[in-house]
Formats: sequence, C-alpha cells, structure tokens
Amino acid sequence: MSKRGKLYKDNKSTIEEKSYLVSEAYEKIKGFKSPKFTESVDISVRLNVDPKYPDQMVRGTIVLPHGTGKTKSVLVIASGEKLKEAEEAGADFCGGEEMAEKIQKENWSEFDVLVATPDMMKEIGKLGKVLGPKGLMPSPKAGTVTSNVKEAVAAIKKGRIEYKVDKAGVINTSLGRMSFDPSQLSENTTALMTAIMKSRPASLKGKFVESIFVSSTMSPSVKLDIHQFENN
Repeated sequence: MSKRGKLYKDNKSTIEEKSYLVSEAYEKIKGFKSPKFTESVDISVRLNVDPKYPDQMVRGTIVLPHGTGKTKSVLVIASGEKLKEAEEAGADFCGGEEMAEKIQKENWSEFDVLVATPDMMKEIGKLGKVLGPKGLMPSPKAGTVTSNVKEAVAAIKKGRIEYKVDKAGVINTSLGRMSFDPSQLSENTTALMTAIMKSRPASLKGKFVESIFVSSTMSPSVKLDIHQFENN
C-alpha cells in the first residue's frame, strides 16, 4: 500500500468522526489544502445489492444541474437526417457505417460518448470487443441508442452522466470540479442521490444505501449522512 503524503494527512486530520450534511461536506472539502491543479469532485455510493442478479442492477442517467465541468466529445453513428440533427446539436464526430469501420480497423476511440440510432446497431454490435473494455458501447438504458439524436447529444453536452453499480455494488462517478461553489456541488449531489433512490430495486428488502463518500481527486473522503436523501 502506498504511503499517504503530508497534504493528504493534514487534510484528513480535519475530518471529524461523523456523517456530514452535504453542504457541510463540501465546505470541508473546499477548505482542504489543495494541489496546484483543478481537481474533480467524485462520489462513491455503496448499495446493498447484488448486481449478478438482473433485478438488482442499478443504473440510469441524469443531467446534473451544473454539469460536470467537463465537455464530453460525442460521436454519432447514424444516417440521413439524423446526421444533420447530430451536427446541429453539437456532435464532435458524425458518420455512418464508415465510422464503425474506422473504429474496427484503426481501434479508434477519440471520443467520450458514442450515440447510435437503432438501425445502426447491426454495425455497432460488431464492435463489442473494441468498445466494451473502454466503456464506450452504446445502450438503450444509457440513452445512447436512440432515434432522438438531437436530444441525446444536447443532454450529454449539458452534463448528462450515466450511473451504474459495479460488481462490488458501488456507484462511482464525478460530480463536478473543485472550481464549483459548494452550493453547486451540493445540488449536483442531491440530484444524483434522488435519482439513485428512485432506482431502488422493487425486490430489495431492507436497507438500500449502505454508505456515501465524497472527495476530490487528491483528498481524503468525507462521509455523508444517508438520511438527508431518503425523503427526496
């Protein structure tokens, strides 16, 4: 295990042994001594689910109120008028079967999100081995396989994120940047947690959320009080 630096230890020494309200947590994190670059702010939500069972897979998408502070590059694979819609919505790359061929032959992946229309999935399906390991395979549940290309691209550009529980039952995602105000980070967090709470599997018994921690890229994590989100 790597040793923690002095900056990390100094910041950790200021964290009390308690669960913080979301506004308090970000005031705490914003008060940490920070490195000389703009860090991202991340959240880790541990759920009482077993993702190996399909009915306990928790995932969804949400447009954060204040975005993530990062503009994602979007590739759209479609045809006809849908390509025009994609360009008008601000897609960075657009094309048809030739784009799928470029990905397959050149292992090209200079984009953050791939949006495809349903009619193109026959071609996209061949790219699973290339796109799957990189987390770039589009899917209907993520809103990236859709006929409404314009709306999908616009939402991604505004800061739509996908949340998905991993094999360990944890959702990890970014909520913004340290340059955001505490109130903006709080609103993004509340919006995400509200969406996650609504994603509770109907078959689940007992507690749903086991723990919530927020942190910046280089900071120690701060534990959030779960109860503040249970009635949202």
